Amino acid sequence: MFAVIKTGGKQYRVAASDVITIERLAGEPGDVIAFSDVLMLGNGETTEVGAPFVAGATVAGELVEQSRGDKVIAFKKRRRQNSKRKRGHRQDLTVVRITEILTGGAKPSAKAAAAKPASKAKATEAADAVAAAGDHSNLSLIAGIGPTIEKKLRAAGIASWDEIAAWTEADVEKYDAELALRGRIGRDEWIEQAKELLAGKPPRAKIDQAELKSGEDD
Repeated sequence: MFAVIKTGGKQYRVAASDVITIERLAGEPGDVIAFSDVLMLGNGETTEVGAPFVAGATVAGELVEQSRGDKVIAFKKRRRQNSKRKRGHRQDLTVVRITEILTGGAKPSAKAAAAKPASKAKATEAADAVAAAGDHSNLSLIAGIGPTIEKKLRAAGIASWDEIAAWTEADVEKYDAELALRGRIGRDEWIEQAKELLAGKPPRAKIDQAELKSGEDD
């Protein structure tokens, strides 16, 4: 028997014991992953096509490992502007071994977690961590504030998200001039970021670092 499943915006034809590499899913090696988006089932004699999914069909697999794809280099150069940029990227991937193709609403033999993008799971964990910590003085969680700028802000008496979130246009102009920030406050949306952190949302700085990490040289 074979099935066609959809995950990560792509379709895969799978059968029992197949090993496939797909877009990153949350989980640890050994976890059982259930794919409920089954587009087609076939047993060699008959084929059932879903509309869009086959009712009661599930494909179960075991998470083998979390890996990364080959590095891709993106290079951009602007002629006669002395501007060039080189970035590397390695896609986060998950290797899964297909264990069962189930029909009629049958459940996997082991407890399976519904497949979900790892990025969403990490974002939720980050939000929980920020809410639990409640450390409003960690200015580095605001994207665009590095060690040097953080020192300038603290020297100017700015030491928490609450203060940045309460800035007025006059405050923005004042600190932009005093600290030579060159419009970074508005460009990087510090005030909006501070309000998001106070509301318990995941820090953009951590999300950006996680995305850029895949493009760093080994």
